[in-house]
Amino acid sequence: MFRGFATLNFYADDLAAARDWYAELFGVEAYYVYPPAPAAPAYVEFRIGDDEDEIGFIDRRYAPPGDAGSPGGAVMHWHVDDLRGTVERLLAMGATEHRPIIEHGDGSGFTTASVIDPFGNVLGVMHNPHYLDILAARERAAALPS
Repeated sequence: MFRGFATLNFYADDLAAARDWYAELFGVEAYYVYPPAPAAPAYVEFRIGDDEDEIGFIDRRYAPPGDAGSPGGAVMHWHVDDLRGTVERLLAMGATEHRPIIEHGDGSGFTTASVIDPFGNVLGVMHNPHYLDILAARERAAALPS
């Protein structure tokens, strides 16, 4: 049974630079680094968002054999409250456009975009009304008397 998203992993040739870039983007430092300093990191991990979802970065030397090393595959979209502002910030930080901002469906607010980070990974962002509905339902349930 699928229980929920556990960890999203990206690869980077310069793991220290990726760690620093994402620390600036997320506004938090990586909570896990292996091996510990002073050794050069082989893996770093952040916990971000409402559920403290994990995003990990692996030194590309440890990528699976045959890894193309170029953007592709599935795109994980992170909900953001200000899609346009987030995309502008990502581009200002050196990411490049992968897919422009696109509104999907019947105007119900599902809007996506994706960029390629400076390390060659596709990072998807979106405004997702369903995500906000789930958060609101959690808050209502938490407010109920026990």
